Amino acid sequence: MGYSVAVVGATGAVGREMLTILEELNFPVAELHAVASRKSKGVEVAFGDRTVKCEDIEQFDFSTVDLVLMSAGGDVSRAWSEKIGKMGPIVIDNSSAFRADPDVPLIVPEVNPDAARLARTKNIVANPNCSTAQLVVALKPLHDAAKITRAVVSTYQSVSGAGKEGMDELWNQTKAIYGLGDATPKVFAKQIAFNVLPMIGSFRDDGYTDEEAKMWNEVHKIMDPSIRLTVTCVRVPVFVGHSEAVTLEFDRPIEPDEARALLRDAPGVLVVDKQEADGFVTPVDAAGEFAVYVSRIRKDHSVKHGLQLWVVSDNLRKGAALNAVQIAQLLDEQGVITPKSGYRSITV
Repeated sequence: MGYSVAVVGATGAVGREMLTILEELNFPVAELHAVASRKSKGVEVAFGDRTVKCEDIEQFDFSTVDLVLMSAGGDVSRAWSEKIGKMGPIVIDNSSAFRADPDVPLIVPEVNPDAARLARTKNIVANPNCSTAQLVVALKPLHDAAKITRAVVSTYQSVSGAGKEGMDELWNQTKAIYGLGDATPKVFAKQIAFNVLPMIGSFRDDGYTDEEAKMWNEVHKIMDPSIRLTVTCVRVPVFVGHSEAVTLEFDRPIEPDEARALLRDAPGVLVVDKQEADGFVTPVDAAGEFAVYVSRIRKDHSVKHGLQLWVVSDNLRKGAALNAVQIAQLLDEQGVITPKSGYRSITV
């Protein structure tokens, strides 16, 4: 028994990763549809040891599927997700289009699985921003043990967060700097190769960017609106993997050893924390992995009850595709989705 699943945006970096992770996690797919824009109709994408030809979103009948994984950007999601939801399938949307909607649950399964009960309100579930997903996985076990009152987060986000175009720009600029092409920025505001950019998204009137606002709004919706949170988001010349320097204040004392023990027992977390040259995790180490890694757990001596952490994860996986498939697993386990018909073998 399995589900009929459509992946919208199947030719993009996250869409392809969704196809890979559906296979890796053995999600019960009986029928798989790769869906994209008309210009990608017929393009082949890999699903396990098979290939699937993309279908045109304008012509596809979404009423025939049980589940839609949407990763085609906010504009496409705003145009399609509610229409698809009204046809019956649940849409798990990777864009920011519905994250703030009070009728749409925003879910990280390790953190707020109970929110799945709201999935049928609009038949849409929102996937949080990539940097938020890894942050809340690391914060949840600590917050449960000693309430977090304030957090200061600086992110170091890879270019894959801007899609394939961002990755291409880093690659092309790196070559160009050595005399092999044009290094003029096209995707990012300034040169990204051998540089860091303290701006992701668009500036708001208060001087923060919308990327920074996403993090505090989403942490409040997923975990606890009482946590005071300030954020600086930085784009770095890394292909895959987001890193975060996190400073936390608690309502009671919490020692680094206690935090390490809590995090080691937490779902989705791996602690790599030794005071030696290879005792921490970098984006290169995390690329291709499922876990949220936590390193450099130490006391913050500048406040009464403070800790500092280093948090790293593959943004294409836990930050996007993996979390979406884990949401699908959660909906399956809780009986929120059921197959429309008795599919028993995979057909593509």
